[in-house]
This record gives sequence, C-alpha cells and structure tokens, in this order.
Amino acid sequence: MLEIRDLSCRVKESKENILEDFSLKIKKGEIHAIMGPNGTGKSTLAKVIMGHYNYEVTAGDISFDGESILDLSVSDRAKKGLFLCMQDPTVIEGVTNSEFLRTALGEVTGEKVNLYTFIKDMEKSMEDVSLNSSMLHRSLNLGFSGGEKKKNEILQLKLLKPKFIILDELDSGLDVDSLRVVCENINKYLEEYPDTAVLIITHYPRILEYIKPQFVHILKDKKILKTGGAELAFEIEKEGYNGVNVMIGNENNE
Repeated sequence: MLEIRDLSCRVKESKENILEDFSLKIKKGEIHAIMGPNGTGKSTLAKVIMGHYNYEVTAGDISFDGESILDLSVSDRAKKGLFLCMQDPTVIEGVTNSEFLRTALGEVTGEKVNLYTFIKDMEKSMEDVSLNSSMLHRSLNLGFSGGEKKKNEILQLKLLKPKFIILDELDSGLDVDSLRVVCENINKYLEEYPDTAVLIITHYPRILEYIKPQFVHILKDKKILKTGGAELAFEIEKEGYNGVNVMIGNENNE
C-alpha cells in the first residue's frame, strides 16, 4: 500500500537531511511501529508522507497504491485515504467540529453529505470515543484538553474512513483511561476495515500493548537500523536505546 524508496528529506532552506536513504514497505492490513530516541526524524517522516509544506524531499520517492504522491497536495493525499493523527492537533478558532468534519467528509467522498445521516453518525462516534456532544458546536480543538484533542482525532478517523493511518505519538497527553478508549476505537475500526494499514510512531511501548504491531523498526542515524516483531519494543523498554545499539553492533560484528 505504502512504499518509501531511498527517501532523503530536510526542512526547507536547511542544508542537512533529517532522513537519508530511508526505505519502508507497508502492505494492506499491516501494522508497523517506528521507535527511536528524540530528534531522530520520526515525526518528520509522518509530515513528509502527508506533504507538509515546511519539508522537502531531496531524493527518493513515496508511492501509495502504486502511484507516486510526491507531487500531490496534502488535500489530495487525504482524498486518497491517508490520515495523520497529529501529535499536537491544530486549533482552528471560528470553525466548529461539525463544520470541519462535514466539509472534510464531502471533500474526501466527493459527494454531498446528508445532514441527518452525518449528525447521526457523528453523535454515535462521539459517544464511542467518550466526547461530550456539546463539542459538536465548539471551535475545532479550542480549549480542548490533551485527551479531548486526541479523541477528536479518532472521531475524524471514524468518520473519514481512511485506508492508511499514521499515529504520531498517540499516547502523548493521554491518561491511561483515555488511551484505552482511543485504542479500543482504533482496534474496532481495524476489525471493521481489515485492509487498513497503520504506522505507529512512538517513543514508548505502552501503546503497543493496546495496538499490536507485526513489525517494529528502530530509527536512528537517519534510517532504519533494525526491524523485528513486537518483542523488539519491549527489549527497548528493558534495555533502552543504548542497549539496542549494542545489540545492533554485535549483529554487525557477526
């Protein structure tokens, strides 16, 4: 579904690449997690996949469903089924949740959104993620707590029905109860749409106890240094990234 080939990228007007010769393939229905220390480019990867204006690709390609997306706008990437659950969701004052979601849904489907059906679906989804129905009429993320912002991202996911989901530091700002609610909703979505692929970006393995990846990748020195199963995440929790560095060094020596 998503293929990244020999990608190098940087912040615009910067001379140094944040990622270099980075490659990754994610098939339909697969869940991948990327872990690494602060500042290694994990969130940069998410933004570059989505086409953030502040980053430029200096080499390589990103394809989705067999088609390069590098020349596509953020909006067009979203219409193809890419979705980013942001680490720190944007506040848009003056645009209500319902206005935002109804407009976004119409753009993604290319169809006129039936108001009655939309409100019914939205109220059910808000109940699922434990959001108060009054937030339907509040400005997008304005005055929301960290947990409410993340639940609001999952509300968007449930209504927009993407094919490829990027979870950027989903557990940031969430207490244990909110994390459980959010992850339960994501897992139910994946049960309903089993071809959906997921890329989880995280520092800590806590979220991987709720959403089980088939593949865990360690990002360091601008590329993936090691790939394993879910057990790799818990090796990191036990040994730290320095311990994983020793493990990689031993593998290379062998």
